[in-house]
Amino acid sequence: MATFNSITSAIFDPILGLFGFASAWIDILLWSIGGGIVALLVYKHISNQKGIERAKNGIKVHLLEIRLFQDDLLGVVLSTLKILWKNALYIGHNVMPMIVMFIPMMTILFQLEANYALDPVQPGTQLALTVELDRSVTDASQRDIQIAVPAGVTLGRSVRARPGHAIFDLVADEPGDHEIQLTIDGVTETKGLAVGGEPRKVPYLRTKSWEGYLYPGEAALDGDSPFKDMRFGKGQLPDRDLGVMPGGEGGILMVFFVLSIAAGLALKGVFGVTL
Repeated sequence: MATFNSITSAIFDPILGLFGFASAWIDILLWSIGGGIVALLVYKHISNQKGIERAKNGIKVHLLEIRLFQDDLLGVVLSTLKILWKNALYIGHNVMPMIVMFIPMMTILFQLEANYALDPVQPGTQLALTVELDRSVTDASQRDIQIAVPAGVTLGRSVRARPGHAIFDLVADEPGDHEIQLTIDGVTETKGLAVGGEPRKVPYLRTKSWEGYLYPGEAALDGDSPFKDMRFGKGQLPDRDLGVMPGGEGGILMVFFVLSIAAGLALKGVFGVTL
């Protein structure tokens, strides 16, 4: 995961934001349409196009049989069974391209969300940093997680803990890209915090679980780290204002799929793809 995220981020970070982070909607628009084109190319080269065409034509023929010979009960039943079989073939022809398509489509989506879904918190914002320890760390409830905050961030008085978890109250005092250090068993990890300033890539979650694929805004934790994940509450990090386009993770997700599907349907003839 760490390698995959570092490679994809190295590819997308220089590309995204060419029009300026303030014009994020342009990147979201272009890459959503690009996602639809990627899906078409995958379908064209991975799927059995002739098989899909045969299955679709077979469904149409058997539907026509039902309409023409609706008084023939046995014929209607047989035609219905044939439709179900052709439909199963159609779905089968689509399984492999959908699996292959999932990787590039989700990579684009997750990079868009990492760059444009969230805004830095404003100076003076109070946050709670939740830290979860790995199961390999025994008697975690008796261990103290040492935290060191940089200049520009204040550690609050409250440190709430339960077995395997700790919640640190922080105050973001000054603008900047800050790194909070957390140490246990002599192992130190850092967690980023973006405060104030221009729109930019905002770190939300640092983890070694599968969620790391969803949030490539920060390097994943190593598999042998005593920490499982470090995160801020989603409601604490403000959604980016994208103007007429809905913001936040949900907004980008909706726009991406609507535009990519619309682009795929509109351009399938241009690319000669049967869906």
